[in-house]
Amino acid sequence: MVKRYSKKKMSKHWTQKARYKAWLDVEKAVVKAWNKIGLIPDEDCKKILENAKFSVKDIEKIEKVTKHDLIAFTSSVSKNLGEESRWFHYGMTSSDAIDTGVAIQIKHSLKIIKNDMKQLMKSIKKRAIEHKMTLMVGRSHGIHGEPITFGLTLAIWYDEMNRHLKNLKETMKVIGVGQISGAMGNFAHSPLELEEYAMKELGLKPAPISNQIIQRDRYARLATTLALLASTIEKFAVQIRHLQRTEVYECEEYFAKGQKGSSAMPHKRNPILTENITGLARVIRAYTTPAMENVALWHERDISHSSTERFWLPDVFITTNFMLNRMNSVIKNLTVMPKNMMKNLNLTGGLVFSQRVLLELPLQGVGREDAYKIVQRNAMKVWEEIQQGKPTINEKGESLYLNHLLNDKKLREKLSEQKIRECFNYNFYTKNIDKIFARVFI
Repeated sequence: MVKRYSKKKMSKHWTQKARYKAWLDVEKAVVKAWNKIGLIPDEDCKKILENAKFSVKDIEKIEKVTKHDLIAFTSSVSKNLGEESRWFHYGMTSSDAIDTGVAIQIKHSLKIIKNDMKQLMKSIKKRAIEHKMTLMVGRSHGIHGEPITFGLTLAIWYDEMNRHLKNLKETMKVIGVGQISGAMGNFAHSPLELEEYAMKELGLKPAPISNQIIQRDRYARLATTLALLASTIEKFAVQIRHLQRTEVYECEEYFAKGQKGSSAMPHKRNPILTENITGLARVIRAYTTPAMENVALWHERDISHSSTERFWLPDVFITTNFMLNRMNSVIKNLTVMPKNMMKNLNLTGGLVFSQRVLLELPLQGVGREDAYKIVQRNAMKVWEEIQQGKPTINEKGESLYLNHLLNDKKLREKLSEQKIRECFNYNFYTKNIDKIFARVFI
């Protein structure tokens, strides 16, 4: 049974209520910092911490008049306070609360993404070990190359995900900063210690320097990190889609009982989950454009970045969260068909062993150019016979290519029958798989 994904865990961090809650957390942290420094009396600090609250509906009502969301927020909170409200938002500018609040939202969201990535990596590793020695053909340009294993393919995916995990951790450090530096970032109305105390309370780092906002190269780093991750997830999806093609049919997405593939063709079992992932990756990559363009703001700030971030920040996290969960489900429930993999591996009548033969000839004193001619000449005969519909395995159980090589007089002058037959051993191609896995799964 495939577990259904729920977006609530991620989306709850990007509601209007969550946004204002993050602002309130910042404001309270600053109040506590002012109290620690000695400006706000203990009693006023206590009242603010206990009574400061907001109403989303009230904020929306006030904003219709003020046309300013942060002022609407502070006005709503102040309704629940007495004279101590004079200390609320003291010495701060709007972006001190907004950008630091967003850092809190991002911090929570990236923890979810990191956990999603670890779960996907766990699933990939499990399937990689399961199919460590499951033979299949390796393809370049979509054309059969040499034997590999499906486990090797999955191990490559795991290694790539591990790089993204390291990148994400570094990005969390870059984006996990806040500011309480005032209107132009000059700390004219609050000391640097205030910012340091507040950030420690919030679990963030103080930005070493800021103007009126947190610099948007940090956000661009976030966008590109998630876009790169999405591109890798799409890479997995595209390969699974190819392997599910009828002509290949080596893997297949889980097809549930009662599921339908087509309104017109009842036989269809389509790779809809991975196709969906491909489409969503395009959306996530598209968000790098506004994130990059937000880096260049006028002087100490403008608000051209604000409108785009209200779209792309929630959407990029919710979509990435969905993609990771969907791919995890695909990998965990993927139907793998080793018999079809072996069938396809033998599809070209032994041509996948051509390089093995090619590399044996120089060991016997044959120049590379001459060796290549001998090996390719026989390979082209096989291609022609396959086009003519000739069986790839003869009545003796020998592949077309092996048969041609054994009958090549020039080749036989250099390689014995036994040596040629040894070149057609699949174990030769799996001899280092354990060592490769030891590198990847440390």
